[in-house]
Amino acid sequence: MHMRPSRDAGICMISLFLLLMPVMILAQSEQSDPGAPPVSQPLINEGGFAVELASALAVVNTDDEAEAESSLGELGIAPRNGWIADYPVTPDIIVELQNSLAEAAAAGKLSMSKEDALKKFNTVTVGLGLSLRPFIAGTNYQPNPASCANYPNPAVVNDSYTEEGPPVVTYYCPPPDYYDLYTWVPCPFWWSDLWFPGFFILHDFHRIMHRHNKVVVITNHFHEHGSHHAFRIDPVARFKGKTFGGIGMPRHMDSIPTGIPRSERTIFNAPHAQGVPSGRMGSPTPHGGGWISPPPGGGGRGGGERRN
Repeated sequence: MHMRPSRDAGICMISLFLLLMPVMILAQSEQSDPGAPPVSQPLINEGGFAVELASALAVVNTDDEAEAESSLGELGIAPRNGWIADYPVTPDIIVELQNSLAEAAAAGKLSMSKEDALKKFNTVTVGLGLSLRPFIAGTNYQPNPASCANYPNPAVVNDSYTEEGPPVVTYYCPPPDYYDLYTWVPCPFWWSDLWFPGFFILHDFHRIMHRHNKVVVITNHFHEHGSHHAFRIDPVARFKGKTFGGIGMPRHMDSIPTGIPRSERTIFNAPHAQGVPSGRMGSPTPHGGGWISPPPGGGGRGGGERRN
């Protein structure tokens, strides 16, 4: 007689749990979409990507990044502004590389068909953790990112920034405290079955990593040791095709001159020293030429004196 209320309460608890289980499962699925990309895009430098791609296409088998970039560039396979070894492979660069590869294959410059070449390209991107593909049909470049309220999993995004720091490249809207660190690049693409109108990338970054027992630098800062000038690749100018030139840049492209002979190799594909570059910061401008020194007190964005 005394055990009945306890048993009835247990039955009620079990019934309530069964009723709430679908809601709990739905909430968990909304917090983590297994098909969604991570908060931080995997960082792959252009030089490392060139090594993998050159091998997959049977162009050259080498661990030397400059050699791989040069071999691909001779076939017309290169980002729009050429290969810049330590710059990260971002969605817009994937688009540019795929387009140049398709043109090279269609022109008979490869020992395989266009279809096979693009399959090899896709295998490389997926193998490096970049499961993205260009959004081609009805491409619509949006000058501004979608509303941050439309981005999923804000708690997961916030936790990632708190625990790991701001990512160099992300497809999700940065938290308010970090938003000013980023610039928006309106290059639409697919990640698996998810469509993104563009991506965010830090204005300034210099990361040192280790991959396959090798030091890898991911940076948009480049230092010329002879003149002690530093140059910065602006992500938006890079997307618009107006920046400093790297290896394999098509001759018809108009890059921003550095004033230093063979800078595509001696600066943007040269052996690098660990650490943050010092010296005067060169920043490309949409009107071309020269460099812009940062304002007093640091920072590499805007302002300053322009020299020709």
